[in-house]
Amino acid sequence: MLKQAINRRRTGNWKADVIQSVRFYNDWFMNFAPHTYINARQNAIQRVDAALVATHCFHQITADVLASSPETITILRKATTPPLATDRLIGLSYAVPSLVESMEKGKLPAKMDSRTLRSELDKIIAVIDKLLDREIFPWLADGRVPSEDARLLAASIVADRVCGSLADPIIRNEQERRQLESIGKFLLQRGYTYLESKAVADFRQMPAGSFAYHLNVPVKLTQTRGIKMPIDVVVMRHSAAAGELPLLIECKSAGDFTNTNKRRKEEATKMEQLTKNYGRGIEFMLFLCGYFDSGYLGYEAAEGIDWVWEHRIEDLAKAGI
Repeated sequence: MLKQAINRRRTGNWKADVIQSVRFYNDWFMNFAPHTYINARQNAIQRVDAALVATHCFHQITADVLASSPETITILRKATTPPLATDRLIGLSYAVPSLVESMEKGKLPAKMDSRTLRSELDKIIAVIDKLLDREIFPWLADGRVPSEDARLLAASIVADRVCGSLADPIIRNEQERRQLESIGKFLLQRGYTYLESKAVADFRQMPAGSFAYHLNVPVKLTQTRGIKMPIDVVVMRHSAAAGELPLLIECKSAGDFTNTNKRRKEEATKMEQLTKNYGRGIEFMLFLCGYFDSGYLGYEAAEGIDWVWEHRIEDLAKAGI
């Protein structure tokens, strides 16, 4: 719990802050989200077109192509009719689940031998080849090579499918980037030093006046089992004395009220686990933007969790930074 309450006790301001936060989110979405999505779509078109070229416009989808560019599996899934989800492709092909899941991340399983790999890839290719959307790729019917315009049109259609399934993650990633940048700018203006997360061996040993993004904080769940809890921003105050713990900040943004109330227990669980491991001296707070209503705020406040609104970032100073 924070030593000084910032917003959790200011219940009279919650309603106005919620309205301001929703406006802040909506203004950002209207002005920046389309641009972000357009960039992602253009990148997707280029990736789909590269896959078309590598497979001779899907005439030659081979194990060698998939082995050299595993991430192509995502494009091939979206090129079928109907577009296949990852689990559906696994079920239809009877392929090893870990192989498909690894390929979605752009890599191959480290321990799969070459013969097994080729066999599994052939299973996947057989399903993809049978289900390719031949209305998008009409040249497959007669074995011809499409014109560049026809190929790019097909790439655009598949890219829209790819981006359609990734729209929410695209927006979330951009929101996170913006929130981290906002906090970083605030801290740098106050003389803090940015540290690469890989340079921090132990979050408790960070030098005073420093901060880092995406640090893993070790948390023991039982005597024999523990996890590495990812924390968005970790700040060791300028005033930190020897042995003092840093401030932990979780960035949260939301485009509707429903999901925030479904997930409000997540932060309370983190707070509980951190307190059990590091005592009541651990400080954990939220950095909020978007649709967080009084129900959400009341729940977090009852758990002893405070927050700063992105539309009033200067409140971070009240946390002693």
